[in-house]
Amino acid sequence: MTQLIVQGLNKAFGGPRVVDAVAFGMADGQMVAMIGPNGAGKTTCFNLLGGQLRADSGSVRLDGAELLGRPPRRVARLGIGRTFQIPATFASMTVVENVQVALLAARRRLLHGLWPAARFYRDDALALLGRVGLRDAANRPSAELAYGDLKRLELAVALAGKPRLLLMDEPAAGMAPAERRELMTLVRRLTRHPPYLGVLFTEHDMDVVFRHADRVIVLDHGRVIADAAPAAVRADALVQAVYLGRAR
Repeated sequence: MTQLIVQGLNKAFGGPRVVDAVAFGMADGQMVAMIGPNGAGKTTCFNLLGGQLRADSGSVRLDGAELLGRPPRRVARLGIGRTFQIPATFASMTVVENVQVALLAARRRLLHGLWPAARFYRDDALALLGRVGLRDAANRPSAELAYGDLKRLELAVALAGKPRLLLMDEPAAGMAPAERRELMTLVRRLTRHPPYLGVLFTEHDMDVVFRHADRVIVLDHGRVIADAAPAAVRADALVQAVYLGRAR
């Protein structure tokens, strides 16, 4: 069983800690939301987990392997995938070519990029597009996709690396309500069917959080102030005082 264990995670940028003694754990198939006010440290925490930032101290272990101090490419190869608030895809490529390039990178064959990506791993790319509901759009230029479909494409690109834990930074940002529900339902399905995937996501839309998360971690000024089931977090007086009242 995949297990993420975060202990004593700290980061400062010359002043007070932005991430302060953060600790939590996750297992296969869990969908965990990390929420908090603007500036609470959510994105910094994600960047520490993904290797985009170097922690001042602490430990992040995935299946016993220490991730801190490793560059993002090594973190990815150890099983951490990521999507971002603004989808990053190649607009000049087709939908399937975007996934083929991701597969080339994941399998360390980027030197083959000297030739068209369309020559490699097309069947595998189509299978990934099928998992996110985009197989019928495989040959369309990605620049033509609606925003919700771009989010699905980014998800397929992330899955190309066979992550065991996926970090999703505000996956529903900029989406219409129906698109949000469809995307998060899709992500939920990925956590419940083999190969099981753990998902840690940040989100400002509390409807998305309380509808889809198994557990909610709340940060304030870089510290964890709550880590519990959604109903318990919703009823927590401190969480209501520092965040949920303002979120409403």
